[in-house]
Order: sequence, then structure tokens, then C-alpha cells
Amino acid sequence: MPPGNPWQRPVVPQSAMRASQADRERTVDVLKAAFAEGRLSTDEYHDRTERAQYAQTYGQLGLLVQDLPVGPMPTPMMAPPPAFAAMPPPAPPYGYVPPGWPPVRRRTNGAATASLLLGLAQLVSVGATGLPALICGVIAKNQLRTRDEEGDGMATAGIILGSLGTVLWAFFFLLAIRHG
Repeated sequence: MPPGNPWQRPVVPQSAMRASQADRERTVDVLKAAFAEGRLSTDEYHDRTERAQYAQTYGQLGLLVQDLPVGPMPTPMMAPPPAFAAMPPPAPPYGYVPPGWPPVRRRTNGAATASLLLGLAQLVSVGATGLPALICGVIAKNQLRTRDEEGDGMATAGIILGSLGTVLWAFFFLLAIRHG
């Protein structure tokens, strides 16, 4: 085991073998069962499932399920034979990304996307979607403070476009009232 990384498993010949799509699907089945049993949160399940699709070796797939049972637990649990009494290495913490794995993209906030689309739709709707864009942008900004999602720039653009459209509509409305 390398001294700098306590979560890295020792390299064995099987962990370097290339995994097939069927191996990835079996790993996802184990993750589905763990999620159904309440062993994984929704975010952990989605994260590990996405990582399983990118895994290229048995070792990478093994890291995703090493802290999960892969079948029914035997009852009663017997003590291991003395030859196998050594403790296995601890499971890596949730969120640990092994070197060489692609980073998992964070989800984009839906309200931020809606805000930007409504702001851009003002060109077609002659400004009628400005106020909804502004409202969606403010909702998205509030949600982004508490959630681990992307979309801050889209929410800001939606707020700016929605504000401009709303101000222009208010200006034309006041102008129409003034001129009767």
C-alpha cells in the first residue's frame, strides 16, 4: 500500500483487469439493492452509479461497492478463521475520487435554467416572460445557497434579463397610461 494514500487498496492482478459493460451493470445492481435497503442516500447512489459507468477496471468497480454487502448476510455471523482474522482496509470516505477517474459533474439547478430560458424568451414574447424570469432567478439564487448545484451564472443572467424586461414593460405601461 502506498504510504500517502490510506484509502488505496493493494494492487492485485484482478483489480487491473478491464471490466465489461455486464460487470458495470452488476455493480449498478448491487448499488440499486443498497439504495433500496437504505444503505445509500440518493446523492451517493447517483454519484456511485455515474462512476460505475465510467469505471474501466475491476478495481475501480470494487471501490464503489467495497463498503456494501453484495448479497444476503449469513445468519448467525461466524468468527473468521484465524488465517483470515486480519481486518480489511477501511472503506474510502464518500466523495473520494481515485486518481485517474473523471470528476462527477454537479447537477444544474432547474430554476436557474428556467430563469435564463425565460429571460431569453423575452425576445420572442416581447418581454412578457420578464417577470417570471426574475422570479425564477431569485428562487434559484435562494436554492443555490443550500444545495450543491451549479447554475449561479444562469440565475444571475435570468435576473438581469428579467429585470430589464420588467422595467421596460413597466415603462411602456406607464407611458400608455400617461398618454391615455
